[in-house]
Amino acid sequence: MLSALPSRAPELPPRGVRRPSLLGVVGLLVGLASWVVILAPVITLLIELRVGAILAALRAPGALDPAGTSLAASAIALASVVVLGTPLALVIAHHRGWLARLLEAGLLISLLLPPLVVGLLLVFMIGPLTPLGQLLGHLGLSATNTFLALVIAEVYEAVPYYVLAAAAAFGAVDPELELQARLLGESPLRAWRRVVVPNVAGELAAALSIAWARAIGAFGAVVIIAYHPYGLPMQVWVTLNEIGLARALPYALVLLVVALPFPALAYARSRHAAR
Repeated sequence: MLSALPSRAPELPPRGVRRPSLLGVVGLLVGLASWVVILAPVITLLIELRVGAILAALRAPGALDPAGTSLAASAIALASVVVLGTPLALVIAHHRGWLARLLEAGLLISLLLPPLVVGLLLVFMIGPLTPLGQLLGHLGLSATNTFLALVIAEVYEAVPYYVLAAAAAFGAVDPELELQARLLGESPLRAWRRVVVPNVAGELAAALSIAWARAIGAFGAVVIIAYHPYGLPMQVWVTLNEIGLARALPYALVLLVVALPFPALAYARSRHAAR
């Protein structure tokens, strides 16, 4: 009877080592294929670019001026988005009544508007013949085809993405944490800054990176209300129409290089916060 038993127990894989299953291998291959498909435009950009074409385009007088314009306008737009959007995100996150839901629905409508329509509506809102436009004119400002117009267009394209993402992040924080800080003598602002913000640092970094990408890559609203001065997306469009597709690609690469550092840092910060 004992001889019918196996002479030794079957060998188990070392602890921490998992044998890949067929389903896991298939999932990995499908995931890699999806990654290639999603990044296909970026891969195409890198394949089609030539060093000579990049140098020829960027050596032209004023070739990098659009990069400076985009960086400056997007930085101001992002700061404006944070200042305007953070209080709204807190209201949406901390209130459960009909007002908060109405505010959230309004942001969703703004998010669904095509950027081209946003630019068209901005003309009717702050164009030179509107009351707001005339008020700006009395102050020596203009919200059409100026740097100010570029900032405004970027703000309206980016703000709903930031507010909705930030509201979701603030809403996920346990309110007891902030309450305990208040009971320990912290002021409301100090409790929010020292307790709430560190708990959602990764999510806020992601929200900011999305808003930054939307701002610096804004085109639909910009082409309507802020054709001048050229930012990088507008420079790509103008070069494409006036010179040709090949000469527009170097500016697309510059846009990618200029826009990438902030989202990369935000992603690293969110991964660090998650760990």
